[in-house]
Amino acid sequence: MTWGPPSLHPFSLLLLLLVLAGASWQAPRSPPSIQVHCLESHLVVSVQRDLFGTGKLVKAQDLSLGPEGCRPATLQDDAQEVTFEVGLHECGSVTQVTSDELIYRTSLFYRPSPDGNLTILRTNQAEVPIECHYPRWGNVSSRAIQPTWVPFRSTIASEEKLSFSLRLMNDNWTSESTSAEFQLGDIAHLQAEVHTGSHVSLRLFVDSCVATLSPDKDSEPRYSIIDHHGCLVDGLSDSSSVFRTPRPNPNTLQFTVDLFHFVSDPRKLIYITCHLTVTLTDQEPDQTNKACSFNKSTNSWFPVEGPPDICRCCNTKDCRIPNRSRRRLSVDRISAKPWKRTALLQQLQVREADVTAGPMFLAVNFSRHTPLEPNPDFMEKYTAFGLSLSLIALVVLAIVMLALVLLCRKRNSAS
Repeated sequence: MTWGPPSLHPFSLLLLLLVLAGASWQAPRSPPSIQVHCLESHLVVSVQRDLFGTGKLVKAQDLSLGPEGCRPATLQDDAQEVTFEVGLHECGSVTQVTSDELIYRTSLFYRPSPDGNLTILRTNQAEVPIECHYPRWGNVSSRAIQPTWVPFRSTIASEEKLSFSLRLMNDNWTSESTSAEFQLGDIAHLQAEVHTGSHVSLRLFVDSCVATLSPDKDSEPRYSIIDHHGCLVDGLSDSSSVFRTPRPNPNTLQFTVDLFHFVSDPRKLIYITCHLTVTLTDQEPDQTNKACSFNKSTNSWFPVEGPPDICRCCNTKDCRIPNRSRRRLSVDRISAKPWKRTALLQQLQVREADVTAGPMFLAVNFSRHTPLEPNPDFMEKYTAFGLSLSLIALVVLAIVMLALVLLCRKRNSAS
């Protein structure tokens, strides 16, 4: 009796191999290497020393928190985790107030240093943005609420405070942008706004804006985007930066900026800090309260509202009004009793605040995805590539096996 290989239909074998190859393949996911806990008055950041999930531990002294470079609470060479515990206002954090939230922003920095006398580095710098969001309304404390009587004067004061904001918007201005990652040549849509509460109607102006590498508007290097009391000077360059007209409403001003980066710095990120002011809506725009864009086709300046003459000073760079001071009233004065408030508001010429948007990342030289999760685009492409190779290998194997089966059958029939 002649024994041969088991009889398998070639198409059944190929179908079986394809079914096995169709099993889903998933890349292993590592646990998060950074954890953030936002508490009532401070935040705790825990960082695994295997920051990038490669098995190589980073040095604790190369990690810092915030622009001021706060160091970890403890520095132990044998520890697998580095912990930062800082106050919400410490380490150079930036505060932003929106209509519903109070947001504290900071960043975790990894700046590798050479070992010993070496002059080379095998890892890149990294910056991981960190945010803590707190609701503006309601009790955010876990302790019980103690009812108290609030004086009428202090109630009026809390209602009369102005809230300024500068937000990065999506391309159609319908909502706040969910990403701060850009390529060179992209356009940032910025919206400045003031929430007036029970104030009479106020008109908002962007007095000046500067781009810097940190939230400190006075740091170097810096680049002026808006200057001379509302002249969008960035539009004089090869950019398309411009104020959007008409306004959505008097207390909102929108403008676009063609994004860039500082050549002298490898971080490739920018912060934009703007000085915002308000006037009463019945006060006509003038040289010190205006929003002017440059039109390259006509080689002239034009305002969002008001007569064109108020923009002429953008060419001379001297937009002061002689014999006129821009009086500033403190919050306490505006918080006067209701029957005095009308008279004080009639005297009001300007209220002001500095607000910051950022960081915005542009073609950075380190991973633009935080270590909290892998790059989704890379993982998707890597999975598809691996699956394709698996299918090709299985098809080749099926053809080889089919050839062997046919060869064995031919020999059996010949014998």
